[in-house]
Amino acid sequence: MRKLSLLVIVLLACSLNVKAADDRPIHEIHSMMVFNFIKYVNWPANTSSGDFVIGVIGSDDVYNTLNEWYTSKNRGSQKIVIKQFNSPSEIQGCHVVYVGKDASKNFEEINAKVSGASTLVITDKSGLGQKGSCINFKTVDGKLKFEINQSAVDKAHLKVASQLSGMAIMI
Repeated sequence: MRKLSLLVIVLLACSLNVKAADDRPIHEIHSMMVFNFIKYVNWPANTSSGDFVIGVIGSDDVYNTLNEWYTSKNRGSQKIVIKQFNSPSEIQGCHVVYVGKDASKNFEEINAKVSGASTLVITDKSGLGQKGSCINFKTVDGKLKFEINQSAVDKAHLKVASQLSGMAIMI
């Protein structure tokens, strides 16, 4: 039942009309979706000890919202920790890296930095899904959608649940 509720939240967030986002700022929607994405992604067993780290670069608003809303939460037995990075060289040890628009010009460097690690890279700029982001937010016909790059997910040794991939634009 809990997974069904979370799926409904993700579905609602995905079908939001971007112009109607006056009710909730886009950084809050992205934060909620990032948190819900992690419930539908499986990481390799060797990444299940220690803290579950969500890194943010290029969006103070997403960092602040994730930090305020989810720092005290857990993913399974792992405590969620939100870290903010100011440059790609600082990024390390993350299960998730959210790349905001302000850092998208450094996407290749960020993606190279996490290459070989089981890191879910989530971006917010058109075209970054094709360039290797695992999940990329995009607006289609005035609605917020997300695309999943299955090749990037596979390269990161992650598994995306069919419930999530069924709602995505697959690339």
